[in-house]
Amino acid sequence: MTELNTPSFELERDAFGRLVLTDAQGERHVGVTPVRAFPLSAPGHGVSLVGSEGRELVWIDSVEQLPAQARALLEEELAVRDFAPTLLRLHGVSSFGVPSTWTISTDRGDTSFVLKAEEDIRRLEGGALLIASAHGVQFRIPDVKTLDRASRKLLERFL
Repeated sequence: MTELNTPSFELERDAFGRLVLTDAQGERHVGVTPVRAFPLSAPGHGVSLVGSEGRELVWIDSVEQLPAQARALLEEELAVRDFAPTLLRLHGVSSFGVPSTWTISTDRGDTSFVLKAEEDIRRLEGGALLIASAHGVQFRIPDVKTLDRASRKLLERFL
């Protein structure tokens, strides 16, 4: 494990689109995965590059301290990994028990998903919620108060 003060590694993509880390010793690690330590509270701080065998290879205190090319690759990879549409409106639910099918509008378009259990709705700091669908997609609500009244009323039945 390397603590990063000044970047002592290089990042690139191989021909198959995998992220490749070349560490300070010149060793190439193919298929590294960036993992955020605090994806919701501090997404730009505390990122670990984990090798294909599951070991941490590099710790990055702040993504901002990386060179532009490495930062762009890392942010691109994290964007795919952190796919979490923002729920803008709750149109309806199939039942007020679980499992239930929710019909919603997000910043990525309209969709529906199945909520398996009430425990799949996580409260976060600042009035935010994170809702996990039965398929593992995470839907964010940054602030419940910003939802329209009808959406809040439906949502409150599950909180």
